[in-house]
Amino acid sequence: MYSTLFNFSDDLFNELENLQRHWVGRNILSNIRPVARGSFPAINLGSTPSSVEVYAFVPGVDAKSLDIQIDKNLLTLQGERVLQLPKEDSKLTVYAQERFSGKFKRVITLPDDVDVSKVSATYKEGVLHISIQRREETQAKRIEIQ
Repeated sequence: MYSTLFNFSDDLFNELENLQRHWVGRNILSNIRPVARGSFPAINLGSTPSSVEVYAFVPGVDAKSLDIQIDKNLLTLQGERVLQLPKEDSKLTVYAQERFSGKFKRVITLPDDVDVSKVSATYKEGVLHISIQRREETQAKRIEIQ
């Protein structure tokens, strides 16, 4: 009886350790929180010494319908992708509908050193690119010895 109890506790601790390794390995503890698989739009996020770069993949969304805002270091991207099926009066039977349609909203926490007055956004072929410059006073500077 006791050996079964101790084996169970070892298994439990091993499982907890595996879960911790899994979640820490996925960078859950960072400022940029991943979301559930299949969230729309998919986002790639990275940084350079002088900027933060955001790529949002929004195929089928009109660029004019996108709303991008930065407030208190939160970048909010929202919009709507319209369902493109024939009208209700047609005799269409839908067997599968895997493409997301409807309103969406993604919120990204930005680092403290971004300059919200220096933001640019471009949209090309379904990819929205947002570039946010970092404040100059926070960037590393090389000092020359005289």
